[in-house]
Amino acid sequence: MEYKVNDKELDASLFVSFVNQIWKGEYDIEKTQKALSKTINITAYSDNTLVGCLRILSDGYYFGTITELLILPEYQKQGIGSKLLQLAKDNTPTMLYFGAQPGIEPFYEKNGCQKSFPSYMIEKER
Repeated sequence: MEYKVNDKELDASLFVSFVNQIWKGEYDIEKTQKALSKTINITAYSDNTLVGCLRILSDGYYFGTITELLILPEYQKQGIGSKLLQLAKDNTPTMLYFGAQPGIEPFYEKNGCQKSFPSYMIEKER
């Protein structure tokens, strides 16, 4: 497994193809590329195939959030998510806040994350 911290070469087409294997949707390539350019992208590749990605949005001083931690289903439970999370901890300039999907909390707790306040969202149509 090859891991890349701050993967500036992460291409939107590759990312959208990867994401659609986990979260099916209609993603705009240009807007995705712009979004990727604004985050710290920590990636995992197996034989040049993107199999995992953790993205961090940070102001560099006060606040950072993990926007998503995604692993292809066939690569889950192999330690890739834990490694990406450790690389995030080691390479972020700020504390990290994030939400967890229901049922995934034990993964984060096993990896040393502390429960914080509940999260909320304001939905917006794309």
